[in-house]
Amino acid sequence: MRPAQFALNQYRQTTVQASAEYADSHALIVMLFNGLNEKIAVAKGAMQRRAFAEKGQAIGRAIEIVGYLQACLDLEKGGEIAANLDGLYTYMTERLFHASAKNDQSALDEVGGLIKEIKSAWEAIREPVSAPTV
Repeated sequence: MRPAQFALNQYRQTTVQASAEYADSHALIVMLFNGLNEKIAVAKGAMQRRAFAEKGQAIGRAIEIVGYLQACLDLEKGGEIAANLDGLYTYMTERLFHASAKNDQSALDEVGGLIKEIKSAWEAIREPVSAPTV
């Protein structure tokens, strides 16, 4: 890796860690969605370049993120919505495995589209934060 690329990666990692330290649970989930989208984009680029080790690492990390999102679900309190998300996350994991095994970019696009929809809905339910009173 070139020194400039290494420095940029270190900066990104530090920025993400600092953001995560001060983020609330809603913002952390948004960060996970963003990270998942980034890993899918990296995997697609790696597929196009035939960089199969990089593709495997990116898809592996994407699967970890989906697993974490799935583990965050509260199936008791979340009712039908949580159950539906659980099934959707399982499906997305299967599609990511398929994408990795078959170098299928359309499967990555499908998962990316699903994440976009879930992220949009998640952002829409954000409760406004009231301004501190002075």
